[in-house]
Amino acid sequence: MLATRAEEGVFEVLSKTKKFPQARYEKLARAIVLEQKELPESKTVLPIVTAGTADLPVAEEAKVTAEIMGQRTELVCDVGVAGLHRLFKHLPKLQKANVIIVVAGMEGALASVVGGLVSCPVIAVPTSVGYGSCFEGLSALLTMLNSCASGVTVVNIDNGFSAAVTATLINKKIESNQKNME
Repeated sequence: MLATRAEEGVFEVLSKTKKFPQARYEKLARAIVLEQKELPESKTVLPIVTAGTADLPVAEEAKVTAEIMGQRTELVCDVGVAGLHRLFKHLPKLQKANVIIVVAGMEGALASVVGGLVSCPVIAVPTSVGYGSCFEGLSALLTMLNSCASGVTVVNIDNGFSAAVTATLINKKIESNQKNME
């Protein structure tokens, strides 16, 4: 079970009921998680790439969502276009991925950069963080929608949940097809 966009106070009230003692609160992701049974873990790793540290709450929401669905994840943080050289050391593992989530605010350019460097789908998540004329994520959203890199698709502003569900479904489908071919 997963409750997203949950304030810590909601979790505190829930935990006082003692109905769900195994529930935990993921503060950065603002998510309440209740694992009722263990799922088989995926063979693939889903990279979740952030442009900056301000994008971490949305990336954590994606991470928690994917993991509760049995998807292994790996965060690649703070590799945005202002420090693009930091992205290159992660490029070999990104190029092996079946799908990648890219979370970026400000102008949202990182999704196009990653999309141009890999041959798998990139799910771009614009965030509402930034300064200047970011317009609460609208600037990043428009940049991502106008990406010239093929294979980039965009979810709504701050929607790490949908990005993770989509990426996990893609990975599960690929794993299932690979298993059927064996």
